Amino acid sequence: MQFVITAYDGAGMLERRMQVRPLHLEGMERLKSHLVAAGGLLDEEGKLKGSVLIMEFENREELDRYLASEVYVTEHVWQTITIERMNVVYAHGERVGR
Repeated sequence: MQFVITAYDGAGMLERRMQVRPLHLEGMERLKSHLVAAGGLLDEEGKLKGSVLIMEFENREELDRYLASEVYVTEHVWQTITIERMNVVYAHGERVGR
């Protein structure tokens, strides 16, 4: 099951985001078997303001376990998070789903 996670940082959290970013990237590396795509959302000035992740887990409970340990959650960088199920059909220009 694939999920798209859109997470917006709280006000004034850019410095905190950058402090804990290495831990976030380590976590992404450990979870790369679940990762379809991920990246930062940018504001008009090109500064990070949030994240979008497309991830694959067996179920929502697995996704929730990941989020409970995600450093941007535990360090209160992400303020608003939306999660929707997704059907990835194309990735990197290739058809991967139906």
